[in-house]
Amino acid sequence: MKFQLLVSWILRLIASFIMLQTLFFKFSASEESVYIFSTLGIEPWGRIGTGIAELISAVLLLWPRTVSIGALMGVGIMSGALLSHLTVLGIEVKNDNGYLFYLCLTVLISCVLLLFIHRQQFQLFVTKLRGTKRQKVLSP
Repeated sequence: MKFQLLVSWILRLIASFIMLQTLFFKFSASEESVYIFSTLGIEPWGRIGTGIAELISAVLLLWPRTVSIGALMGVGIMSGALLSHLTVLGIEVKNDNGYLFYLCLTVLISCVLLLFIHRQQFQLFVTKLRGTKRQKVLSP
């Protein structure tokens, strides 16, 4: 149990650190970020929106009660980034030797592993969501 908690914290810190570290580049409109989101046709709102989503995901990963939600968000965000790299941007962006692609993969793998580690928390979250929806439907 202690080993699993240690692994969880390591993965959470890795994913959160990477997402928080890249926020500076998104929010400061660095040349590389503007290039990426312009190439995707979603500059500036895609860049800012992605940055906000990554900030929320990183914070949720660091709060023990919301790890699974943050990990799910991280999987979604990084799946989109990975798809963008593989279909539009390419693995190497502006001669970065694939650095951003590998950061994306690192966060994606970390979040997938976190979803597995915290699967009971995630199942509880889904169960609560389903119960809330049923209550709204049943109430007059």
